[in-house]
Amino acid sequence: MEEARGSYSMTTEALQLFALASRRNEWLTARQAAISTNIANANSPGYRAVDVQPFSDILEKMDVAVATTKPGHMSTGSFATQASAARASSGADVTVSGNSVNIEEEMVKAGAVNRDYALNTNIVKAFHKMLLTSMKA
Repeated sequence: MEEARGSYSMTTEALQLFALASRRNEWLTARQAAISTNIANANSPGYRAVDVQPFSDILEKMDVAVATTKPGHMSTGSFATQASAARASSGADVTVSGNSVNIEEEMVKAGAVNRDYALNTNIVKAFHKMLLTSMKA
């Protein structure tokens, strides 16, 4: 019975990890879309660069329940999930035309999104492989 309970707990934790990874990919997609829009409007007079709120802010608001397996464990509570919203980017200088897009800065952000997506994907692949290996045993 204890072995079955341990397997259920591992499966539940795996699903939470996959849900978190999916949420991170959604955030990365939203950020890449904001970056693409900024680059597409680099020459539009009056356009203000946008970005999404940091993923750490979204993570703090996610409904992540910590498992309490013994009566002495403390619960952290839960938080309401909120979608990432586009907001005005604060670090860009405004040009004479009123445009605040800095192409170099946007390219650096795009590279960071690419690296984060690759890291997220590799972590999910490794965890998936570990999960399959543990289920075979």
